[in-house]
Amino acid sequence: MGGLWLGGWMQRRLTIITGGTRGIGAATAARLARDGHDLVLGYARDVDAAAETARAVEAAGGRCLTVGADITTDEGIETLFGAAAGLGVLTGLVNNAGATFQIAPFADTPADVVRRTIDLNLTAALLCARAAARVMSRSRGGAGGVIVNVSSGAATIGSPGEYVQYAASKAGIDALTLGLGTELAPDGVRVVGVAPGHIRTRMHADAGEPGRLERVAPLIPMRRPGEPEEVAEAIAWLMSEEASYVTGTTLRVAGGR
Repeated sequence: MGGLWLGGWMQRRLTIITGGTRGIGAATAARLARDGHDLVLGYARDVDAAAETARAVEAAGGRCLTVGADITTDEGIETLFGAAAGLGVLTGLVNNAGATFQIAPFADTPADVVRRTIDLNLTAALLCARAAARVMSRSRGGAGGVIVNVSSGAATIGSPGEYVQYAASKAGIDALTLGLGTELAPDGVRVVGVAPGHIRTRMHADAGEPGRLERVAPLIPMRRPGEPEEVAEAIAWLMSEEASYVTGTTLRVAGGR
């Protein structure tokens, strides 16, 4: 369960996680390490969080490389995937990096915030998925693997009055999962998605409303926000052999909302 056969010997799985050192990304890194993955974790600025997550991965038995890179640039994506190539054969990508940047009605949202949201949440994810497809597709010499796109429950709710642009970007992620999952299925690469609801991460405080989870909790059928580890469990299952016949679809982890 901890690897795959390449050239007659067992190779540990190697997975890139974008936004891999905080929140859902950090929880996923620690969870995948327990399943036998080595990790390359991309991050933007938080060096302390990167070091802490690396220690958690190593404590769980995985090798870990943290890479500071701006994945909204071609250079950043090349840096991240180049670092992974130095560790071994890439078999997984968790497209997790994302942000809302602010919470406001759409008409009051500055144009530059709209562009930044699309650049990070959608364009960067598309280009990371493209890079992974080039490396992992069997027709291109890869070993096959799994791409997990982290979407959001916002994609189907629309998030009116809060972050319509974020919801729109995540709806694009759902289309990416469906289209690329169909395209790469014959090539040994599964593409799946997970759509978290309101999860206890720093994203809400970073967007300017640290108490948002308490405000929206009564709207959630389970009456509570989710924890990063609950999303990580779903991602780990989607990347496992137990989900070997699952592709082109998105699993909602949103407490019923």
